Amino acid sequence: MRGTLQEWAVAALDEQLIQQHVQRALSEDIGTGDVTTNTLLPANAMGRAMIVAREPLTLCGLALAKAAFTQLSADAIFESPVEDGNDLKLGDTILEINAPCRALLTAERTALNYLQRLSGIATQAARYVEAVRGTGVLILDTRKTTPGWRAFEKYAVQCGGARNHRRGLDDLIMIKDNHLAALPGPDPVAGAVARAHEAAPDLKVEVEADTLEQADAAAKAGANIILLDNMPPEMLREAVALIDGRSQTEASGGITLDSIRAVAETGVNYISVGALTHSAVAVDIAMDFTPTQ
Repeated sequence: MRGTLQEWAVAALDEQLIQQHVQRALSEDIGTGDVTTNTLLPANAMGRAMIVAREPLTLCGLALAKAAFTQLSADAIFESPVEDGNDLKLGDTILEINAPCRALLTAERTALNYLQRLSGIATQAARYVEAVRGTGVLILDTRKTTPGWRAFEKYAVQCGGARNHRRGLDDLIMIKDNHLAALPGPDPVAGAVARAHEAAPDLKVEVEADTLEQADAAAKAGANIILLDNMPPEMLREAVALIDGRSQTEASGGITLDSIRAVAETGVNYISVGALTHSAVAVDIAMDFTPTQ
């Protein structure tokens, strides 16, 4: 494996974050009360719900879905034959819930929103990972996430087998073209890398390069990683040869499922893909409900 970014992976989801996020989501959806469900169903009516996959997918979001039901009924009982990261087939059962009917029907949309969105990201990530299988390249996400959902979306990326790049602006020094444009002097790359290493010796330093000259300058300056931005495969291969192991290399910019294999075969260590999060399509997951009394 060429890449070693395991330390950048998001840890297991924090339970407090889950509960707080779900509480806000339920409040947004319910408002002053679910008038339809509360009008039609008595408070003591019980039911069973089956959440099922309506298409092949990679699962993510179980804990959030469960939290949506338990916040409305602490007595909800769950059974699930699967877990986050599992690949499911059409018709597979994701979750069975036994709970008061009101809790099941009121929490349904919130629970499905989490499962559909996060499983969509995990499924998208799994497709990209599969496309480069055997090359040793690590697929990374970006910061192009839904505001307020970053921890969940980066967790979903991991469930799909990809890895996380920066979680935020505080865990990697990323010197981009606009940073360099703001710096004076004849060699802004060398100056920026030196200042970065001095200011934060425990952090990795990555430099964005649009040209072979910038890539060489970043390697000479001691950048840990060089982001090769919007370079075609032929240019990427030349850049990797020019850098010659002095820095790790990351390809980024306009990379699709159709083009990613060719990029992976250039010898780069990482490929970052914003589409893992910003263009993932929610998958089809449904809830079937049956009253039990």
